[in-house]
Amino acid sequence: MFLFRKLVLGRPITILIFINLMFFGLLFLMVGPYDRSILVAGVLLTLLMVVCYYLIIKLDMGDQYIFLIISILTSLGVAMLYRLNPVYGFRQITWFGIAAVLYFMAYFLFRWIKLWDKGIYVYIAGSILLFVVTFAFGTTVKGATNWIRIGSFNFQPAEAIKLFFIFMLAAYFKYPEKLKNTYVFLGIVYLHIILLTLQRDMGMAMLFFGVFISIYYIYQTDIKLFLYNIAAAVTIGTFSYFTMNHVRVRFDTWLNPWKDIAGRGYQITQSLFAIAAGGFFGSGLGLGTPGYIPEVHTDFIFSAICEELGIFGGIAVVLLYFIMIYRGFKITLMINEPFTKVVALGITLTYSYQTFIIIGGVIKLIPLTGVTLPFVSYGGSSLISAFVAFGILQALSKKSLEGEEFVELEQR
Repeated sequence: MFLFRKLVLGRPITILIFINLMFFGLLFLMVGPYDRSILVAGVLLTLLMVVCYYLIIKLDMGDQYIFLIISILTSLGVAMLYRLNPVYGFRQITWFGIAAVLYFMAYFLFRWIKLWDKGIYVYIAGSILLFVVTFAFGTTVKGATNWIRIGSFNFQPAEAIKLFFIFMLAAYFKYPEKLKNTYVFLGIVYLHIILLTLQRDMGMAMLFFGVFISIYYIYQTDIKLFLYNIAAAVTIGTFSYFTMNHVRVRFDTWLNPWKDIAGRGYQITQSLFAIAAGGFFGSGLGLGTPGYIPEVHTDFIFSAICEELGIFGGIAVVLLYFIMIYRGFKITLMINEPFTKVVALGITLTYSYQTFIIIGGVIKLIPLTGVTLPFVSYGGSSLISAFVAFGILQALSKKSLEGEEFVELEQR
């Protein structure tokens, strides 16, 4: 008991434990009939998170809040998935266990290997190889050819390509001479975006461009090239609208989903109905009807959260993402070395933009695209890639603290 009080009570992890007890306790009472597997799942998930948090503190791995924030988001996602379908919830806990192991592996590998900034050609080759594999063996899901199926296991190569892309950008901005000139670099960037467009994965294409143009704006001094890139993005978007039917359908549905409410507009209108039905305080966990929304466990899980936990619950989720993004930017600002600075910035921008794209889509702020809500939506490949990315950010937080300590010693 003394050890428990020392390691847990009085620390931020108590918030996570309270949230898990509340969510899984309500699921046990309301979803039932008193299914003990729900309590077992909640206890198992909480123990995994407490052990990981303890290891981060014990091993002095830098920012202790990164893992805490993404764990709270994951807990919320698992609770909602259990409420929608217990099979999805149990699978997500399994994926979380694997992702947590890879989180620590990413942390130690990134700190031990010192040649990450030298591998620009490896990152480019890795991305192209994954694109080729996807085109050759990929399956089409919801109009986009971006999944590879091996038996009963599905994974999305674009989740790995995201990390390759971030590392490629970071390596270029440290050693721009390795790609001869800026136009070669821009050609490689747009090759990524065009290949994603050809896969009909417009959400990822939008995400990649957003991350690239944000970092490019910070590091590029030629304003003309920046404006040319904006013009190129508008051109690609316009071309996609007139040549790809599913892009045109999504844009038109965004403008007026009520025109075909029983057909193309059904998904987004059901999302809006669910959010409206929840009101400010929600119908209560397990008391809503989110099953009317197609793909509610992946693309539209935020709508289910708003229906059952209310607008205030949705705002709480958004605020958690804001805190996560704040920690990422804080780590970025504390790093002086160019490569690691861009990696930290790229990871932070990727998951901030991804959050905006999916939440903006389900509330009809922007056209809907098929990206997942980080850490909350169902999916193994998205959860694992996100934990790997934040494991790297965890390593960068440690690096930033070491740099801060070094500066203090120098000043003394």
